[in-house]
Amino acid sequence: MGYLCYFLGFLLLAAGLPLGAAKRYHEVLSNERTSDYTREHNQLSGWSSDENEWNENLYPEWKRGDPRWKHSWKGGNVQVVLTSDSPALVGSNITFAVKLVFPRCQKEDANGDIIYEKNCRNDIAASHDPYVYNWTEWTEDGDWENGTNRKHHNVFPDGRPFPHHHGRRKWNFVYVFHTLGQYSQKLGRCSENVSINTANVKIGPQLMEVTVYRRHGRAYAPLAKAKVVYVVTDQIPISVNMSQKNDRNSSDETFLRDLPITFNVLIHDPSHFLNDSAIYYKWDFGDKTGLIVSNHHTLNHTYVLKGNFSFNLTVQTAVPEPCPSPSPRPPKPTPSLFPAGDDPLELREILGKDCEITRDGYFKGPITIVEGILEVNIIQMSDVQMPMPQPDDSLMDFVVTCQGIIPTEVCTIISDPACQMAQNTICSPVDVDLGDPCLLTVRRAFNGSGTYCMNLTLGDDASLALTSTLVSVPGRDAGSPVRMAKGALVSVGCLAVFVIVIALLVYKKHKEYKPIGKSTGIRDQGLNAFLNQAKVKFFPGSREKDPLLKSQPGIL
Repeated sequence: MGYLCYFLGFLLLAAGLPLGAAKRYHEVLSNERTSDYTREHNQLSGWSSDENEWNENLYPEWKRGDPRWKHSWKGGNVQVVLTSDSPALVGSNITFAVKLVFPRCQKEDANGDIIYEKNCRNDIAASHDPYVYNWTEWTEDGDWENGTNRKHHNVFPDGRPFPHHHGRRKWNFVYVFHTLGQYSQKLGRCSENVSINTANVKIGPQLMEVTVYRRHGRAYAPLAKAKVVYVVTDQIPISVNMSQKNDRNSSDETFLRDLPITFNVLIHDPSHFLNDSAIYYKWDFGDKTGLIVSNHHTLNHTYVLKGNFSFNLTVQTAVPEPCPSPSPRPPKPTPSLFPAGDDPLELREILGKDCEITRDGYFKGPITIVEGILEVNIIQMSDVQMPMPQPDDSLMDFVVTCQGIIPTEVCTIISDPACQMAQNTICSPVDVDLGDPCLLTVRRAFNGSGTYCMNLTLGDDASLALTSTLVSVPGRDAGSPVRMAKGALVSVGCLAVFVIVIALLVYKKHKEYKPIGKSTGIRDQGLNAFLNQAKVKFFPGSREKDPLLKSQPGIL
């Protein structure tokens, strides 16, 4: 009996049959799969079952925590970013995009090699070799393209050969996508994408996973994994943008009375599945104005009452749907050359019909309508004439009117004539006791003469009304009162200084000590009279109010 067992074992080895079971795709790609997972989903076009065998010798599997992960890439870890354009309407295509994020200072060049960026510093010491991975040189020096090696190495994990393409040498990464118990594999560069048709995908959230390998000698090394949840729905994915003139914040769902609101419907259809379908929009604004049906994705509506309203929108379209297989018909009582129920003309009519199915999309949201500033206008501009000399800034008054409620603040932005570069921004509160109608005067200073662009806004908590105008600030004339006053002051000042200097020189020259007894009095009296007359003429404010004080002793 023992000899028989040895003999059977020898036959198995001679036949080359494996003693251990080979790994399957689902064992390498995912740990979240159940045994009956594939039975719940139909076949995806171009995808394969994850029950196929995986070549672990060429594509080794590293478990989480394996120390080899620390050396899977030079200079750090590579991150994988996997995204999708979900949600997708059932029957449309959904696209997944994967991108590799290399460590700092590394990038992929035009040849598909990984190089260090110039003038980039990282925590790792600078290398004299500009390449992180020079796969081009390795391919040219090696025998990668030879027949035997091409058969053994240029294949995917399931043994299928790489696609023949003139740029294949630049593709050094293998991407294996896995979802719904099926897989798709691609050879590419640092980014790749894949699309699936959702006609056979179950409604609801699903999981897509991707496993990335890089070229490593005569085999491939695991690089990273990523996953993303995508959603397949039988309702048209829609959103609505609402906007209104003078509305201060459109995201708070609060709008103004007596101003039209623009409703813009956005249909999420990145694969253009609905391009050839007729789409209808049913609008209900919740203010008892009735139901509006149109085939345009935008519509304006004005609420004339304040309050809270509920906005409802239904989007409806018909999309292509595979026709069901014709069921056998009961035998006809009349004789026929064809078997009962298989009339070729009737069958052709059934198969030739275009089957469609109606799909709907829904949107519902609250809307609050309040009072606000509806309009603002500048009705008058005037130059402010100041009686006293002022700095070079010119003052302008603007008479402003508005419609709606009284504003609480006024802001102005003064900029160049093209309204591009702001020079001055001022905001100030508005007196709430203006009364009705709204009429106020705004005074602003301009830096000299010229042309300016001014934006003026009136606002409150819910609204912000804007108007713009070009302001022409006149220059100061040479004969204006201000400039004449400045010139007169300068002239009087210069003359006063000149007279004082001359008077001091004359006084110093003629002032000498002489005894009183020998003085004739004539010369001194002439000089004193001259000085007194000069003081009276140029400094009249220095005269005494009481003329009797002049006769007192000690005053010259």
